[in-house]
Amino acid sequence: MANGKNQKYYDKPIRILIAKPGIDGHDRGVYVLARAFRDAGMEVIYPGLLPTPESIIETAIDEDVDVIAISLLNGAHMAVFTKVMNLLKEKKANGIAVVGGGIIPDEDKSKLEKMGVTGNYGPGTSLNIIIEHIKKRAYGAREEKWGKSKKTK
Repeated sequence: MANGKNQKYYDKPIRILIAKPGIDGHDRGVYVLARAFRDAGMEVIYPGLLPTPESIIETAIDEDVDVIAISLLNGAHMAVFTKVMNLLKEKKANGIAVVGGGIIPDEDKSKLEKMGVTGNYGPGTSLNIIIEHIKKRAYGAREEKWGKSKKTK
C-alpha cells in the first residue's frame, strides 16, 4: 500500500472520533462501528452520546484525529454536518476528514459530498466497505495535514 515516500502516512494507527450529535439516542450502531474500527487497528475516540458540533470539533482538534465519523438517524444531518464543516473551516482544522452515516436521503448525499462529507452510508452497509473508506480518507487527510506543514517549515 505505501511506498517509501509516503510511508509516514501509514506508520501510525488511524485516530477516529465517532460522534452521535443532536437529539439522537440510537447508539447501538456507534458501538458496532467503534469495535470494528478498533479491531481494524484504529484508535477510537468516543465522546459519548449527544455531543454538540462545537464539542466534536474541540475534541477532534485536541485528540489530533484523522477522521470524524458522524452518525445521524434523526433527520438533522444537513444542519449538523453544515455546522461541523463550518466549524472546521473557522478553526482552520485542515487535515481532518469527515465521513457520515445513518439515515440520509439520497437527495441529500450529493449536497453532503459537495461540503466534503463522504461515505454517507446507511444501515446494513458492510463494515469492510466503511473501514476501507475510512482508511482512504484518513491517509488523504494526513497527506493534506502533514504535506502542508512540511511545506510551511
